[in-house]
Amino acid sequence: MSVKYIFLFAASIIKLFIISFLLLVNSKAEENNIKRYSGDEGVLSIMYHRFNENKYPSTNIKMDVFKKHIQLIKNLNYEFIHPKNFENNFNTPKKQKKILLTVDDGFQSFYEEAWPYLKKNKIPFILFVSTEPVGNKGYMSWSQIKEIENEDFVIIGHHSHSHEYLINKSNEDFVKDMETANKIFIENLGYIPNLFSYPFGEYSEYMRKYVSKKFNYAFGQHSGVIDINKEKFQLPRFPINENYGEMKRFTSIIKTYPLEYKKLLPLEKKLSNSDNPPIFSVEFFEDQKNIENINCYSNEGDKWENSKITFSNKTLNVKFREPFLPRRGRINCSLNDNGKWRWFGTQFIISND
Repeated sequence: MSVKYIFLFAASIIKLFIISFLLLVNSKAEENNIKRYSGDEGVLSIMYHRFNENKYPSTNIKMDVFKKHIQLIKNLNYEFIHPKNFENNFNTPKKQKKILLTVDDGFQSFYEEAWPYLKKNKIPFILFVSTEPVGNKGYMSWSQIKEIENEDFVIIGHHSHSHEYLINKSNEDFVKDMETANKIFIENLGYIPNLFSYPFGEYSEYMRKYVSKKFNYAFGQHSGVIDINKEKFQLPRFPINENYGEMKRFTSIIKTYPLEYKKLLPLEKKLSNSDNPPIFSVEFFEDQKNIENINCYSNEGDKWENSKITFSNKTLNVKFREPFLPRRGRINCSLNDNGKWRWFGTQFIISND
C-alpha cells in the first residue's frame, strides 16, 4: 500500500472519529438540556376553540374574523408549518418565522364552520381531542375526527380524557385519566397521539414530568413564541378568542418573536400558600442584545401592573408585589430588540392548600 493511500485511509478514520464525537456531543447536549443562543425566528402557535358560537365569547371566534386572521398571515408571507415538520425540525433554528395552528376540544362548530375552509385551503393544523366528550352534544363524533385525520395536513393530538381541572386531582387520578384516554384513542384511532395539550394550559411539575415520558411535545396556554431553547413539554401558545382576536391585537401578536433564555425558575408552576408569590428569575444568553429594554407585567393581587425587576449580569429577577390570587397568576415580558418585539409569558396555578 502506497504512502498516499495510507494517508487517505488515516484521514478518513480521523474524519469519522470527529463526526462521531460531534454527534455524541450534540446528543449529550440535548439530553442534558444544554442551550445556546440561536437567533431562531421561531414558531408562533395560535390556539382556537369554537367557531361562530357567539354565546361563548371567551372561547369563540367569528368565522369572518378567523378568515381575516388567515389572510393576514398569508399577506405577511408567514408559512403555516405542518405539525410533522414542527416535530422533525424543532432543534433547527428557523430563518423565517413559522405559524403553527392548533384547535382544542373538538367542538362540533369547528367541524361545521372552520373545517371546510381549512380543508379547501389545505392549511395544516393540530386538533387536540379530549376523549370523554366525543359524540356528546356540541362535540364531534369519532367518525368526524377520523374523517379529518385522513387528511395528510392534519395531526390529532391528545387532550386528556375528561378535560377537567386535572391539576386539582391527585397524581394517581391524573394518571388514570390519561390512561383512560389512551385506551379510547387506541380503540378508535389505533394509536395514542404523541402531541399533548394541557387542559386549560394548567400543569404541575409532576404532570410535566409524566407527560415528558409519554409524549414528544406538550403545549400550554401561556403566551410566547417557540424557539429551540423552549422546554418541549411546556410550549407557549397565544389563545385567540373574541376578546383577544380583534385585528389590531392579532396583528401585534403575529408580529412578535421569541425571547430566548437559558433557564426559567421556579420549575413548579402550581403554587401553594407557602410559595406564593414565587421567587422568579430568568437567565438570558450573553448574545441577547438590548436586554435592558425588557419590560414585565404581572397580575399579582388580581391587578396588572409593571413588575419590579432587577438584573444580575444576564439574570432577570422579579420581586412580586404580593401573592397571586386564585385561579391563575401570570407574568408577561416583552423586549424591543431593534424594532423586533420579543415576548415570553409564564402562567402559575394558584391552589388553596
